[in-house]
Order: sequence, then C-alpha cells, then structure tokens
Amino acid sequence: MKVAIIGATGFVGPKVVQEALNRGYEVTAFARNPEKLDIENERLTKQSVDVYDTEILATLLVGHDAVISTFNAGWTNPNLYNDFLKGCQSIQTATKQAGIKRYITVGGAGSLEIKPGIQLVDTPDFPAAYKPGATAARDYLNELRMEDELDWTFLSPAINLHPGERTGVFRLGTEKPVFNEAGKNDISVEDLAVALIDELENNQFIKQRFTLGY
Repeated sequence: MKVAIIGATGFVGPKVVQEALNRGYEVTAFARNPEKLDIENERLTKQSVDVYDTEILATLLVGHDAVISTFNAGWTNPNLYNDFLKGCQSIQTATKQAGIKRYITVGGAGSLEIKPGIQLVDTPDFPAAYKPGATAARDYLNELRMEDELDWTFLSPAINLHPGERTGVFRLGTEKPVFNEAGKNDISVEDLAVALIDELENNQFIKQRFTLGY
C-alpha cells in the first residue's frame, strides 16, 4: 500500500511516517519543507507541497491508496482558525480529486464530550491559547460528518498528548475522553501513530471519530 502522509514534519507527522515505514508501507511525506524530516528509507519519498494549493496537491496525491493528514496551521499562527479550516478543506477536496477513498485526519481533543452535551473546548478552564485551534478542529469534524464520498476517519488525540514511548497498549473510545483510574487522559505521540496506522489497517471507524488513552 502506498500512503500519503500530510504534515510530515510537525509534532505528530514524523512518528506516523516512521510507524508506517516500520510496517512495510510505501510512504510519501508531504510538507512545506520536507527536508526537515530526519528519516531516510528506500520506501520513503519526501515531497514539498503547499496544502492550500488544492489542484497541485491533488495531482501529487494521484496513485496513493490512502491519505493520512496530520496537518496543523501552527499554534502561534494569528489566523489559526481560518488557516486550519482552509487547509483541511483543501486536503479533503484534493483527496477526492485524486480518486482516493480512504482519508484519515487528526483533529483535537477539544470536541470530546466532557459532560453530557458539553465539549471540552467549551469548559471554563479550557486554555485560551488553544481555543482557536480546538474550535477549528471541532468545526471541521462537523463538516466532515457531512462527507459521504470518502471513507473518512477523524482521530481526536488524548487531552494530554506528549512525547514518550511506543507501547502499542491503549484503549479506544469515540465521543468521550478515555480516562484512566486516576482521571487522566494521556497518550504518547508514538502510540497515537500506532492508533493511526492500526485504523488504516483495520478500518474500524469508517465515517466516525475515535479517540484513545491509556
């Protein structure tokens, strides 16, 4: 299988590239500056792209079997909300134009339901600095739920996503955070990558959102 991974030089992207390569996939790593990706492999192609240029992106995606997007418009970007939505919409459209059915994207934890009818991003203690990005990811998920052409999946990370170890041992959920016995919702970025490639292989959450935690 040939997989396109978009946003390959961000926080999540390199781990997803490595996980896919470790499982034997042929990978094209897309990024604005792909030379920043410090991974070398005979099955890896690095490709520079502007995700906002839908037509060029679609041309470059032709021939892939699936698209995994870890795109992020940048947490310090003053126009983060609009740029995140615009980028995700462009990637979604380009995937369809390229004739690819399988589309997996990483959003935020902010849209997870913390109490009945209340999402994390709407709670009083949600950090203001993360609100534009979290709200954009929530709004994009709502848009994606109206997409009927793609076999899409939206992965919400745990509330606490951090560098760590690849254990391959975690629990999955759908609309609510997966808390542990101590009331914490954690996952390493390495295990997030495991969950993404697991979903690529198992197709467990087609046209759904899922989440995870230890």
